[in-house]
Amino acid sequence: MSEYPDLLILRHGETIWNREGRMQGEQDSPLTDAGRAQARHQGALMAAFGCAGFTWFSSPQGRAWQTAELANTQGAPVTADARLVEITMGDWSGLPFDTIRSQAPHLFEPDEGLGWYDHAPGGEGLAAVALRTRSFLDALSGPAVVVTHGITSRILRCHLLGQPWESFDTLEGGQGVIYHVSKRQQQTLS
Repeated sequence: MSEYPDLLILRHGETIWNREGRMQGEQDSPLTDAGRAQARHQGALMAAFGCAGFTWFSSPQGRAWQTAELANTQGAPVTADARLVEITMGDWSGLPFDTIRSQAPHLFEPDEGLGWYDHAPGGEGLAAVALRTRSFLDALSGPAVVVTHGITSRILRCHLLGQPWESFDTLEGGQGVIYHVSKRQQQTLS
């Protein structure tokens, strides 16, 4: 396994659908006031961290792109990369989580973790996310800021930490979070 450069991985701020408990996947909803505040806070943390020389990448999905614009206080160029989009959830996109749970209650047993993301009818599947995120990381040539989504962030971090991507649901998540991953070590900036 190759060593990757330092990465600062930002999860987008809270969206309207996050607040409503709806599945976004490949669909989108705008950031809430709290989500915009989270993105601005990420910008302050990044300025204090010092990310000069880091190349910026973002998922092209609106919620991530808006977070990148608000967090990028240095005005660095940002490159949209489709390999950073959130997992496609097919027929479950846009549905309330309660509806998804009622359609497939067996997937939401306490010991099932987040594996239900792999079972969305017409969805992309976690292995496909692992392939495209590995491709993104293998193309990096230096330290980077990456603005992305919850599941995508977790799988990216598995690769960076030398863990199998299947352990993605053992890693923490949350809106408006920054993870600094360097030399297979992770630090949460807050």
